[in-house]
Parts: sequence; C-alpha cells; structure tokens
Amino acid sequence: MERIKKEKSILGRINDLSHSLVLMLVSPIIISLLLMIFYALKYHSSIVRMETITTLKTVVAEEIPGSAWNIVSGQESVQESGIYPKLHEVNATIEEITEKTGAENRLSLIVAGRTMQTLEQYVDDIRDNIADELPVVQNEEILAEVRDVASLVDSMLNEYIAGEITSTARMSLDLLLVIVVTAVAEVLIVIGALWFRNRSVKTTALFVKRPIERLEEVTERLAEGTLDARITDTDVTELRNLTLQVNTMADRLEEMMEKSNQDARKLRKAELRTLQAQINPHFLYNTLDAIVWKAEAGDKDEVIQLTSALSDFFRISLSSGADWIPVSQEKKHIEGYLKIQQTRYRDIMRYEIDIPDGIGEVYILKLLLQPLVENALYHGLKIKRGGGLIRVSAKELPNGELEFCVSDTGAGMSNEQLRELTERMKKGQPSVSEGGGGFGLVNVNMRLRLYYNRQDGLRIKSNAEGTEVSFRVPRRTREEIDEHESISG
Repeated sequence: MERIKKEKSILGRINDLSHSLVLMLVSPIIISLLLMIFYALKYHSSIVRMETITTLKTVVAEEIPGSAWNIVSGQESVQESGIYPKLHEVNATIEEITEKTGAENRLSLIVAGRTMQTLEQYVDDIRDNIADELPVVQNEEILAEVRDVASLVDSMLNEYIAGEITSTARMSLDLLLVIVVTAVAEVLIVIGALWFRNRSVKTTALFVKRPIERLEEVTERLAEGTLDARITDTDVTELRNLTLQVNTMADRLEEMMEKSNQDARKLRKAELRTLQAQINPHFLYNTLDAIVWKAEAGDKDEVIQLTSALSDFFRISLSSGADWIPVSQEKKHIEGYLKIQQTRYRDIMRYEIDIPDGIGEVYILKLLLQPLVENALYHGLKIKRGGGLIRVSAKELPNGELEFCVSDTGAGMSNEQLRELTERMKKGQPSVSEGGGGFGLVNVNMRLRLYYNRQDGLRIKSNAEGTEVSFRVPRRTREEIDEHESISG
C-alpha cells in the first residue's frame, strides 16, 4: 500500500525543534533531581532510624537494668518500675525499624529482638521469685544475667548503628556519583543539543529550500516550453497550494498547446491534401494524346489498357477523399501509373513491382509510392542515356513495421544535390514544382512525419549507379486507424 506523506508546516517544524531541544535539556535535570530526592529521603530515613536506635540504647543499657535492680532491692514493685512497658516499647521499636531496614543491616536487629525476649524472660523470673518469697540471692543471680543480656542487646544495637553508618556513607558516595554523572551528562547533552540544533536548522532549511528549488526548476522548464514538467507533491503546507496552482497552470498550458498543435496539424493536412489534388495536367494531356494516337493506329487493346490504367490511377488518387488505403490499392495505383508511362517511355523504362500479397490488407497513407516512382522516372531514367530499371518493393520487418523501397538505375545525384535535397526535407517546405510537377519527395517526407507522428521520414541513398528511396511505417489495420481519419474501403 502506498505510503501517505504527512504534511508539515514550516511553523510546525520550528515548534518541533524547540520542543525537542527543551526536552533534551530538561529531561536530565528532572532525572537528576528525582535521584537526589530519592537518595536524600533514604539518607534521612537512615538518620532517623539511627537516632531512634540511639534512644533505645539508653533504655536497654541503663533504664531496664536499673529498674530490675530497684525491683530486686525492694525499692520499687514491678508495676511501679514500669519495666514491662519499657520492654514492650523496645521490642515494638526494634520490629518497626527491622521492617524499614535493608537486608544488609537487618540481621543485628533480628538478633537484638530475640535477645530482648530472653531479657523479658529473666524479668518474669525475678517477678515470680518475689511472688514466691524466694531468697534475694537467687534474684541477684538473675539480675546479673539481666545486665549481661542488656549489654548484649546494646552491642547488637551498636553493630546496627555501625552498619547504618557504612550504608549511609555508601549512599553519600552514590549521591556524589549521581551528581558527577549528571553534570557530565548535562555537558554532553548541551553539546548534543547544539549539534542537534544545527542539524535541525539545516534540515529545516532543506525542507523549505528543496520545494522552492523544484518550483523554480519547473517554472523555468515551463518557460522554456517543456509543458509536461510538473512539481511533485510537497509536504510543506505553506507551499502546497502554490504547487497545485502551478501544476494546474501547466495542465491548462499543455491542453492549449496540444489543441494548437492539433489545429496546426489539421491545417497542414489540409494543405497537403490541396497539393495532392494538383495533378500534373501535362501527365493527363500526354496520356490522352497517347490514347488518341493508339486509337488512330487501330490498336484497340492498347487503348483499352491505357484507358483502364488512367481510370484506376485517378480513382485511387481521389479515393473519395480518403487518407488511408490498403497496400493493395497503392500497388494498383503505381501499376496504373507505370503502365501509362511505359507507353510513352517504352524504350528507356523498365519496371518491377515486388509487393507481397500478404500485406495487401494493411492500411497505409495513400500516394506515398507514386511520387517516388515519378521522381525516379523524371530525375533518374529520363536524363540517362539508355534508360534503366525502376524497382518498387515492400517487406515486413521483424518488429512489425513495413519497409517500402523505390530504386532506379538512373543518373543518380551528386553529393551536393543530395545535401540540398536533405536540407529542403528538413525544412519541410512542400513544393509543387518538385518531381516533374507532381507530388515530390519533400511533400512525401512531410506527410510521413505528420500523419505517422515520426521524427524520421524518407531515407535516400544515391550515387552514379542510381538512387534508392525508402521509408518505414508501422503496420496498421483498419481498426487501428484513428476514428477521425478517413479511410478507403
């Protein structure tokens, strides 16, 4: 599926550039701020935990053993000492901090929490001994254990604080690394943003410049006459309407020029038809004289042949105004012409016609061969002592075209004469005086190029041994001829 080009305005491109630059510059700042906030929160949380544990150390190392001593010495009762609330507070605080602590420092708190359970068990033993009125000596032994366990818990808490201090130091290094990396990234991003800005400015300039250059190129070609030049669709919104208007103008100019060319071709065809109608009256007079001469001589068969040939010649020449006739009719036309001329130039003219019957139904433009034959007779054989041969041939080429050739063994043309004739054919000036007053080589060349829309027309070779004139035309059937062209049945 063809990809649909997305339009983009110049202002849109500039907005995209500015947004991209802002995003490139602001993104690392936002990321670095978020990382700093993250590490600051972690650092603050660690400090709060250490402060809390430091407070617990006083309770564990001093208050709980002191309360146990007061109970054992009889200065305070268990309820008055508040030892159990202190134990429960320490346990709850240790559990809470354990949940908030990372795995690397959690082990010390877990051990401290379990040791606090042992400490509470010793307090339970002291309570039970007092209730059972056992000797003070036993509670003093338990009191010593209480002090040892409290000291152990205190060391566990010190170990936790040391671990937290190490972790906090690592966080501080990480934070410093984040700041350094962010600073370096900012420098690199600023450099990249400057590069991106320069590249985007160049891209945007090309984005605008290229469509304008295409506009200039196409308008220049249109001014030079290349009317099929068109501007390709542009994705620049501001230039799209201008592109459409220029292409519309070119379409209208091409239509107008095509119409003008068609009118010119029609006019030229009308001129050529007028030239076709200008049959040399001397040919008609001489043929009628020959018929009268043959009749006076009593040559009835010759009179019939001449009259029939003359009738065929004029009937095919006129063809009811048709431009296109079958090859078979063109062949019959030149046969009639050569039969008539052989009556007058029997001693100097011989002829051969080699046109296969297989191409008889192919249509060609009429009156292409007769002017060439007439030229071969009047400018070849007639001015050469002893006369010669006129040969008319046709063949079908491998590419489907037909090639016709009229050659003679007459006087031929000099190089200067051939160059002059070639120049007149290039200029395309029809001449009614050429070729003994008939329809000459220049006119045939013009008709070939005009009706067949070809660059090439007649091909002429000539030397002292004679002249050869040939041309090629595409094979066309009756159905392939333009509906506006007249054809002969």
